[in-house]
Amino acid sequence: MFAHGDLWHTIDLLAERCNLSTSGLALKAGLDSTSLNKSKRMSPDRRERWPSTETLSKLLAAAEVNLLAFATLMNSLPEQIDAPIGDREQSDEMEQSRAAA
Repeated sequence: MFAHGDLWHTIDLLAERCNLSTSGLALKAGLDSTSLNKSKRMSPDRRERWPSTETLSKLLAAAEVNLLAFATLMNSLPEQIDAPIGDREQSDEMEQSRAAA
C-alpha cells in the first residue's frame, strides 16, 4: 500500500528526473501549471487531495514512463523500503508471468 505523501513525493521525483519543476511537468502533460502545487495537495479543511487517474496518466505520458516504472520509483522511497514486501513480491510474480507469456 502507499500513502498520500508517497504518491506526491513520487510525482515530485518524476518531475526532477525529467529535469522539470512540477509546474513544468504539469504543463508538458497539458495540465494547468499550478495543478501539482504543494498548496493544492490538501483541501482548506486539511483533507488529502489525490491526483485523478487521468492526471496521473497524463503525467506518465509526458514523462514517458509506464505505470510499472512509476510504481517501482514509489517503492524505492526510503519509507517504502522497510514496508512489508508482500505487494512487491506479488508485483514481481506478475512481471515474471508477463515475461513468460
